[in-house]
Amino acid sequence: MNEYTKNVLIAAGLSMLAIAGWDYFYAFPKLEQQQKEAQLAQQQRPAAQKPAAKPADQSAADKAAPPAARQPQQNVAAARPAPKTREAALAESKRVSIDTPSISGSIALKGGRIDDVSLKNYHETVDPTSPIIVLLSPEGAPQPYYAESGFLASDKDTAPPALPTSESLWSADHDQLAVGQPLTLSFDNGQGLVFKRKIAVDDQYMFSVTDSVENHGQSPVTIYPYLRVSRIGALQSAGYAALHEGFVGVLGEAGLQELKFEKVEKEPHATKSFEATGGWLGFTEKYWAAVLVPQQDRPLVARFSASGAGTTKAYQADTVEAPLTIAPGASASVASRIFAGAKVVDTLDAYEGQGIKLFDRLIDWGWFYFLTRPMFRIIDSLFHVLGNFGLAILAVTVLVKIAFLPLANKSYLAVAKMKEIQPKIQALKEKYGSDKQAMSREQMELFRREKVNPAGGCLPALLQIPVFFSLYKVLIITIEMRHAPFYGWIKDLSAPDPTNIFNLFGLIPFDPTHIPVFGSFLWLGVWPLVMGVSMWVQMKMNPEPTDEIQKMAFGWMPVIFTFSLGSFASGLVIYWTWNNVLSVAQQWVIMKRAGVKFELWDNLKKTFTFKKAA
Repeated sequence: MNEYTKNVLIAAGLSMLAIAGWDYFYAFPKLEQQQKEAQLAQQQRPAAQKPAAKPADQSAADKAAPPAARQPQQNVAAARPAPKTREAALAESKRVSIDTPSISGSIALKGGRIDDVSLKNYHETVDPTSPIIVLLSPEGAPQPYYAESGFLASDKDTAPPALPTSESLWSADHDQLAVGQPLTLSFDNGQGLVFKRKIAVDDQYMFSVTDSVENHGQSPVTIYPYLRVSRIGALQSAGYAALHEGFVGVLGEAGLQELKFEKVEKEPHATKSFEATGGWLGFTEKYWAAVLVPQQDRPLVARFSASGAGTTKAYQADTVEAPLTIAPGASASVASRIFAGAKVVDTLDAYEGQGIKLFDRLIDWGWFYFLTRPMFRIIDSLFHVLGNFGLAILAVTVLVKIAFLPLANKSYLAVAKMKEIQPKIQALKEKYGSDKQAMSREQMELFRREKVNPAGGCLPALLQIPVFFSLYKVLIITIEMRHAPFYGWIKDLSAPDPTNIFNLFGLIPFDPTHIPVFGSFLWLGVWPLVMGVSMWVQMKMNPEPTDEIQKMAFGWMPVIFTFSLGSFASGLVIYWTWNNVLSVAQQWVIMKRAGVKFELWDNLKKTFTFKKAA
C-alpha cells in the first residue's frame, strides 16, 4: 500500500464517515421526526380558531418592538381547526389568477396576499405526469405558506388610521396576472385613504410589488411599509448535513445569515433582529425559496421569528421600513420584490445583476464557494456540450485528473522510488533490530541519499478532498442536478442508486432502507457495489501492509466505503468509481515508465489462490 493511496483513502474515508454519521445520528432521525409531526398536524388539530391577526392591531408586547411601529405578526393561535383541503382554503377568497411560463397560481383578494404558487417546470418525482411542485399555500390549508406587503401604524399614534388587514377585500382591475400584464389592487378605507398595490411578475419567479397610498383626508398620516413571508409547520428537510434549510438573508453589515429554526427559537422572545439598508431575507429549502426583497435604498429592521408549539409552530421573516408621512392631498409609494420559486443558478445570478446583493447565496454553496461555484459551471458547461449530466461528471473527473497530473506523477514516482529502496530498508531493519532510534536515523539518511520523500503522496491527497466535497455539494444543492438522468436505471443523479442488493434488485417487494435502526445503512445498489470493487482493485495494485492491524483496516476499507456511499447521490458514486478506474490506469502508466513492476495481477492471483493444507 503506497503513501498516496493511503492518504487518499484515509482522508476521504474519514470525510465520508463524518457525513454518514451526521446523517445517521442527526439528519435522518430529525427528518423522520418532522415527517411524523407533519402527519400529526394533519390528523390532530383542535377545534377552535381565532381570526387572523391584523398588522395594524397588534398585542401590547409587540408594540414595544423597534422601530416605532406595530410589527407584522404571524397568526399562531393557541388552537387551530383541522385544516381544510388546499382547494377548500383557496375557495374562501375571490382570486386573480397567475399564469406565466414558470408559475401558476393566484392572488387572494382577501388580504391581497400572494399565497398560491405552483412551479410549472418541476414535478414531485421523475415521472413527468406526477403533480407539479406546490410552493405557496393559503392560510387554512394543510401547510400555510404565503407572502404579503402592506403598511403598519405607529405604536405612538393614539388614533391610528384604518389600514388594510388580512381580512380586507381588495378590488382588481382585471382577472389575471401575467408577464407584461401587471395587476393593480385597490382598497378604500372609507376615511380618506386609498391604497393601491401594483403587482407585476417576470417570466421566472420574481414579483414586483409597488404599494402606494393617496391621502384624501384633512390631516397628515404616518405609516410604516412592511413585508412578511410566513409559514406554519416545519420545513420538510432533505436531511443532508452539508445543506442549510431554514431562515436565510443578506442584511447590511451582518452579511449572510443562515439560521436554523431551532436557533431562532432559542433567541430572546424567539426573535432575531437586524438593522440594515436594503438586503433580502426569507426561507430556503433544498431547491425552493420564498424571499422578501425590500427597496434597497431604505433603512429597515428585519426579523426572523418563531411562535407557537408542537404542530402549530409558525415561522416568519419580515421587514419594517422607515416611516412615510403623507400630507393631505399627497401620495407616497414604496417598491419591493418577492421571490417565490426554484433556485436556478442562472436565474439568481440575473437577479443579482439587477441590484440584489449576493442573491446567489440563496444557494448554500458552503465554505468552498470558490471551488463549488466553478465546479458547477464546469459541469453545467460540459452538460450543454454532452447533453447528459452523468457524462459531464465523467468528463470533469478526467479534467480533475489532468489538473492534478503533475502532482500525481510526482507522487507515484516517489512511490516507485520507495519500492526500489525497499531491500535497503529491510537490510537496515535486520542490522539494527530493536534499536528504533538508530533505525530511524539511518532510514532518514537513506531517504536523503536516495532523494526520496516518504510523504510525497500527501499533497495530492489533501488537495483532492476539497474537490470531492465541491462535487458533493453541487450534486445535492443545485436544482439543475435534480431528476437529471444518466443511463439505464439511474433516473436521478442527485438521488441514491434505486436498486438494492438486499431485495435482490427489486425481485423481493420490500424496501430494506425502511428497517428500523440500521435501515439507513442498507442503501446498496449496483453502482455502490461497482465502486467498492473498483476501490478493492485499486488497493490490490500495491503490496499489502506488513503491519497486521493496518492490513486488516485497509482490507475492510472497500466494504466500509461501499456501505457509506450507498446512500449518497448516485452521481457522486459514479464519479468515485470512474476516479478509481482512472487512478488504476494512471498508476499503471507511471509505474511502467518508471520501470517498476505493476503488481496488480500478481496480487489478484494471490487473493484467489487458496493455500493447501499441510
